[in-house]
Amino acid sequence: MLLYAGLVVFLLAAILLLSYLLGQHHHDRATNKPYEGGIEQTGSARLRFSAQFYLVAMLFVIFDVEAVFIILWALGFYELGWPGYIGVAIFIAQLVVVLIYEWGIGALDIGLNVKKIMKKYKQLTS
Repeated sequence: MLLYAGLVVFLLAAILLLSYLLGQHHHDRATNKPYEGGIEQTGSARLRFSAQFYLVAMLFVIFDVEAVFIILWALGFYELGWPGYIGVAIFIAQLVVVLIYEWGIGALDIGLNVKKIMKKYKQLTS
């Protein structure tokens, strides 16, 4: 085992050394700049996102994982029979109830709250 580990470390060091010695060495003006599809970098990469954005992202991930469970159920549809069908129907019904609840409390509203903005505007202009 130690011989194998030593061989791996030796090969790794040899590959890195050869890459450094045989690779290109050029230092142009744009060499150390990040490259994103040919678009020149402007501003900072540190952007602020609303907490609502993260909530919607988490909901998407949760529903995406649940879709995987439904796909796995579909793969075993014939082996599971009616008990499996009833189980997945209850599962999907729960998903629908949760989605309606989240919609009702406004968890899926990521846009501007127009009613709130108009209320403030009317207060300022009155």
